[in-house]
Amino acid sequence: MGIFDVFKRKRATGRRLLRSYAAANTGRLFADFGASANSADSELKGALSILRDRSRDLARNNEFAKRYLNLLKNNVVGDMGVSLQVKAQLTNGGMDQIGNTIIETGFADWGRLGNCTVDGSMTWRDCQLLAIESIARDGEFLVVIHRGTRFKDAIALEFLEADQLDHELNKSSKEGSNEIRMGVELDKFRRPVAYHILSRHPNDTEHATYSQRKHRRLPADQVVHGFIKLRAGQTRGEPWMAPVIPALKQIGALREAAVINARVGASKMGFFTSSGGDGFVPDDLDGQIPIMDADPGTFHQLPTGVDFKSFDPQYPSNEFEAFHKVVMKGIAAGLGVSYTALASDLEATSYSSIRQGALEERDNYRGVQKFMEDHLIRPIFNAWLRSAMEFNYINLPVSTFDKFSSAATFRAKSWSWVDPVKEMNAAIMGLHNGVLSLQDVSAQYGKDVEELMAQIQKDKELAAQFGVSYALEPYGANFSPIEPEVDRNE
Repeated sequence: MGIFDVFKRKRATGRRLLRSYAAANTGRLFADFGASANSADSELKGALSILRDRSRDLARNNEFAKRYLNLLKNNVVGDMGVSLQVKAQLTNGGMDQIGNTIIETGFADWGRLGNCTVDGSMTWRDCQLLAIESIARDGEFLVVIHRGTRFKDAIALEFLEADQLDHELNKSSKEGSNEIRMGVELDKFRRPVAYHILSRHPNDTEHATYSQRKHRRLPADQVVHGFIKLRAGQTRGEPWMAPVIPALKQIGALREAAVINARVGASKMGFFTSSGGDGFVPDDLDGQIPIMDADPGTFHQLPTGVDFKSFDPQYPSNEFEAFHKVVMKGIAAGLGVSYTALASDLEATSYSSIRQGALEERDNYRGVQKFMEDHLIRPIFNAWLRSAMEFNYINLPVSTFDKFSSAATFRAKSWSWVDPVKEMNAAIMGLHNGVLSLQDVSAQYGKDVEELMAQIQKDKELAAQFGVSYALEPYGANFSPIEPEVDRNE
């Protein structure tokens, strides 16, 4: 080894260190990059109230924030809500049609207006809509399960705003005791044990009748607390609009300024100037500033020595639309929706681009639907089923709870395709080649293949009852693609 080899290796190591992570540089270009090493709860504790308040303000006053929430409600819940289908089987392998029908009918009846909530003001679909809006706007939803014979099937729901789960209530754990983090009581494994709920909304100033906070401790089995966990150890939820709140606020302010500027520019105002400061007789005074009114189509002769300087702002200019679109694309990306859907902008789009955007967007909606099923719909269904069985509101023994609970499936909203003919032909080809099943195709339309076949059978029986020839015979050997209509204008 040469005497200079040691120095060569050191220099090489130095170069590797310099080039390893450019994102870790601390030079002047990164001087304003303020990063934090705090835990998830430490980050949220000081910012949660501000994030929620700003998110709610945007939901009230910003058209794109409102549009985002409506997109979620329309695509995750839809016009019919998430529906229940139970497929429990008998010991001989056949379907338990009687038991399945009893549960499906009972749950649908409980979900009617006046039954499923303590105040009687919401249906089960309304509950789903409120939950998805709450988690997107506030970062979490909070549902208290009440039990008692005064309610339909001895169970009812109470929705609370996230503010009532007191995030300012924190208590360090001692040996053998639980820990309270932002109102959630946790055991040593960080499993929720109880929730410390404020008796009233902390900012319900119009109806507050007490001067200090009062809590009620509710066991975890009485509360459904849903939020998406983004980091390990996270106890409370982050508003989904948090990453785009600055952009939504600024784009709203930009649009407001542009509208006002365009209105001012359309008014064609101006100023009168004179070297001597006299010779001008105003129509009115605004404080000490002389004003002359001008009607459209009128001309005034200026006094001697008076000059007129116009005030004619030109903004918004031609660059406004392009800049606005770029910002909106970033906001749409941060929210997980397509730009065309968020901005309602279908200009210069094609079938392929709309389809690609729709497919990616729908994958996001399906993920949210699955989250809502796991964290809201199934827990509440199981709570209802157990209550209805225990109080004998449905004619099924409690011993069959596991059988029917595990056989429950939930069907969320499906979507119509951008070009139904092309999609239907693709489904036919998939069935022909064995890469799709009838259940796969039915699921794309929000249906179950068993339910679909039963409906087709009913159609045939109804046609025979009225003596109508049923000419359609699906699932035959003569599948053929559907000929699309030719658009002569393309």
